This record gives sequence, C-alpha cells and structure tokens, in this order.
Amino acid sequence: MTTRPSTDAPDAPGPTELPPRSQRSAYRRFPRIRVNGHAGSCQVGWPSIGDELRSRLATHRDSSGGRVVMAVDTYPGVGDETADLIAREVRADHLVGSAGAFAPPDDIAALVAPDVTEDPVFGRVSRLCLADFMVPEAIDRIRDEVASVSEGLVMVHGTGAALLCDPDLLVYADLARREIVQRFRRNEIPNLGADNRHEDPSAKYKRAWFVDWRVADRHKQEVFGRADLFLDLNDADKPKFAPADAVAEGLTRAATSPWTPVPFFDPAPWGGQWMKEVCGLDPDIANYGWCFNCVPEENSVLFDFGDCVMEFPALDVVLFRSRQLLGEGVVDRFGAEFPIRFDFLDTMGGGNLSFQVHPDTSYIRDTFAMGYTQDESYYLLDAEAGATVYLGLREGVDPDEMLGALRAAQADGPPFDAERFANRWPARAHD
Repeated sequence: MTTRPSTDAPDAPGPTELPPRSQRSAYRRFPRIRVNGHAGSCQVGWPSIGDELRSRLATHRDSSGGRVVMAVDTYPGVGDETADLIAREVRADHLVGSAGAFAPPDDIAALVAPDVTEDPVFGRVSRLCLADFMVPEAIDRIRDEVASVSEGLVMVHGTGAALLCDPDLLVYADLARREIVQRFRRNEIPNLGADNRHEDPSAKYKRAWFVDWRVADRHKQEVFGRADLFLDLNDADKPKFAPADAVAEGLTRAATSPWTPVPFFDPAPWGGQWMKEVCGLDPDIANYGWCFNCVPEENSVLFDFGDCVMEFPALDVVLFRSRQLLGEGVVDRFGAEFPIRFDFLDTMGGGNLSFQVHPDTSYIRDTFAMGYTQDESYYLLDAEAGATVYLGLREGVDPDEMLGALRAAQADGPPFDAERFANRWPARAHD
C-alpha cells in the first residue's frame, strides 16, 4: 500500500533518503515458468493450429472410417469468429454452435438475478452450473443432430460444446481474466448467455465475477482432464496451442516450485502515480490504483515451452493442482480457492483510498455466499512526508449519526466526512 501526503497531517518523520524510484525497482511484469521437454509441441498462428488439428483428426478418420466429431469448448469471452477460423483450417463439413442450446437471454437474466442482485457492487457467489443455462430439449436435439451425421467432420463449438456431443477430439480455448475485462470495456462481448454487449462494463464485470466465471470454472473442471489440446486466444492475431501433457506439466511446475503470477494493473477513482514509475507502466494512463499482484482469480500465468510462451488463467493452477499448491488443510477448509489476495494500492499523487468496512465470517457467508472474509494487513512500501492513514473509529462516535452520514452520501447527499468519524495517524515508508 502507498499513502497520499496531506498538508495538514500530524508531524511524522520523513522517509529514509533513497535514489529515484525508477532506479530501485526490479519489478517483474511478465514472469515466466519454464516448462522443459516440450519444445516444438507448442505453436503459434492459425495455420500451425490447423496443421496440428488436421493431423490428429486424420488419425480418428482412419480408425472410424466415417464421422469424426471435434468439440471446441470455449471460456466465456472467446469470440464467435474463432469457430469460423478453426472450421476453415480443419475443413469442417458440419458446424454446430452451443448457443443453440442456451435458454433465451431474458430467461437467463431471471435465473441469475438472485445472485447478481440489484446492488451496483455486491452480489452472491453463484452455485449454478452451465447446464442450468441450457434447455434440456435443446441439448437432446443437438446431440441427436450430431449423432445423425454419418460421414465427414462435425465441429461443435462454443461454451459448453463438450456437453453436447461425445467428441473424438476435444479442444479447450481459454482466456485470461484481464483480457475478458478489456473486451467488456471495448463492448466486444456480452455476459454468458446474455444480449448485453453494450451494457456498462462494470455491470458486466460484476455479473462475470459472481456468476459467469463461477459457472464456467465448474464446467472447466469437468472437461479439463479430457481435453487433447489447449488454445491461448488472448491475442486474436497470434493464437497459440499446446498439447494437454505440456499444459499439465506446466501446472505441476507452478504448484511445486516458487512462481509469480502475471500482475494486472488497473486505474481506480483514487489511483495514484507511484506504480507508473516503479513498475514501468503506460505514462498516458491517467492513474493506476490497483495491481492485482498475486490474486489467481484475476491474474495469469505464463508457461515458457521454449518455442513459444502461452498465457493461462492463474486460477487453473488452483483448480487443477489445489492440494499440491495449497496443502491439504487449506483445501479442506476452503476448497479449490486461493483465500488470500496480494495487491498493490497506489494513492500517491491521487486521492484517498476508499473507506473500508469488512464483514465477519457468518455475514459474508450468509449474504455473499463467500467462504472467507477479507481481513486486511497493509505494508507501506513508500510514503511521502506528511502521509497519513485512517484507521479505527474515533472515541465517542455515535453509530446512528455515522450510518446516517453514510446513507446520505450514498443517496447523493453531502460527501461522507471520514475525518469526523475515523482516527487519522501519521505514516511513513515501511510501517
């Protein structure tokens, strides 16, 4: 955490004299995990992907002598154009999209409403599964359609494709969360089963965090071990693929040795300027408030296979190597969850960090369906002279008065006066 200087703060000792920030940072923005023994098996570009798929499909054609079924299952956010590109490369005879199995968008909106809630920020962690988004009769119809084909290559594509057929070859196309967020912001993609491409990006992100990604990760857990190939589609112009054994070894390497996720930097209403200089970020962005530095549900992991580097969600390590990564006790308590977040928060040259109040265990479980709380500890990496932090309520604060001030601010009344209710303390680097 970094803190903002204040002109009327209590006196505090200044930080130790240090060289300029840009000269004392060794921050790694793109750390890689080297996965040996797979050079040449991982390729870049649609032609290379096509060559690999055709080679594998030819084996199935030789053994079956008739119909071959390939499923290209996708994480929500993979564009529809991907199916056309792959179909062209493999010369598919029949194309079947999983979208035809989904319920109408209005029905899906009603289904997810209890988890999305009407609150602009808070929701409930969904327990829905991907099949809940689909119409059983439509699933049966698509499975019958695929089974009725007697010859040629049938390609079933889209989120949930593996539910709709018994594929001879299963390809899984994945995306990093940071790329999904950017596609939301560019209005390129809707939520899962929705028709809301142009909805406010923060609303799409909220629904994805509480619903879509939970649903998609449950489905991924069901099909991951059956996949033959994995696609990295974070860069639409440079798609990459790796065979299942290479990805499996990368996950094991990550779970059994020290590693660092790929951080995700993002602006914030109170964001500052410190991380720009220290971490070498784009100077044209107005600010950076957050760095999701070790938050697997937000971060990525880079596997270096020698000939190419592929990006996968860091959460894959948690989902598929949970006991190796976390240990038996943590998994027994939290399941396949990484129950700690490591963030940088930057307010230097920005505004005050948002006022934080976190629930206890029973409240967060009952209200948000989350299995752990968000207790926080801060280490101040840097601070300018006169910096302060707000911590704890002042003596004699009237709870009803404070709640009234909060409600008034929420209703576009007077801004909440933090100093009226919270203690203010001097702060310096390395507190």
